[in-house]
Amino acid sequence: MVAEKETLTKRPEKMPKKRTKLLAQQPLPGHQPHTLVSEGFTVKAMMKNSVVRGPPAAGAFKERPTKPTAFRKFYERGDFPIALEHDSKGNKIAWKVEIEKLDYHHYLPLFFDGLCEMTFPYEFFARQGVHDMLEHGGNKVLPVIPQLIIPMKNALNLRNRQVMCVTLKVLQHLVVSAEMVGEALVPYYRQILPILNIFKNMNVNSGDGIEYSQQRRENVGDLIQETLGALERHGGEDAFINIKYMVPTYESCLLN
Repeated sequence: MVAEKETLTKRPEKMPKKRTKLLAQQPLPGHQPHTLVSEGFTVKAMMKNSVVRGPPAAGAFKERPTKPTAFRKFYERGDFPIALEHDSKGNKIAWKVEIEKLDYHHYLPLFFDGLCEMTFPYEFFARQGVHDMLEHGGNKVLPVIPQLIIPMKNALNLRNRQVMCVTLKVLQHLVVSAEMVGEALVPYYRQILPILNIFKNMNVNSGDGIEYSQQRRENVGDLIQETLGALERHGGEDAFINIKYMVPTYESCLLN
């Protein structure tokens, strides 16, 4: 009995010591201020500990997804009189008929529509076919100009650097393909030039390095400057003022 009383008296003395040790090991939680994410120009934006969310990116330089083109549909159906020919210099188009005898009102807009293509062989046939038809078209090119504006606009609106470079080279070839073509393009500057205004100053700042895309004519900013100069030289008297209206930072290549 005496031993049991001693154990009973010792147990309550040990328990508080263990509790004090456990409480000493647990740190007290500190008060952390809560950050509130809010939109700009709202009441919450004026509160303390509020973080204003910035505006979303406009996406002016973001590439747009491609859509199925009529050129691919006609090519897969076998409606084009073309075939692939391998040469020592590379691939080229073998035309099954004379290019001068083609119906330009039907074929040339379809080939321009294929400028949006980025996969082989569609992109090769479309780009090479456009240059071949412009080279041998002569007087047949001028009446088809209104049908070429929407395909060129769609290709530029993709905002893909490769497609834009190809389309700009085609536009330069189109201006010199026949007489009066440059003047016929002036009323359509509002459809073509807005994209050029966005990418006009897109050049790579390489410092003392060498930008090899300039040698390959794949620099978007330089190609746009060349294209605007070609449009001004072959567009007649009203070309410069219309280019200046759509591209305010453009400086004349003739007046200077």
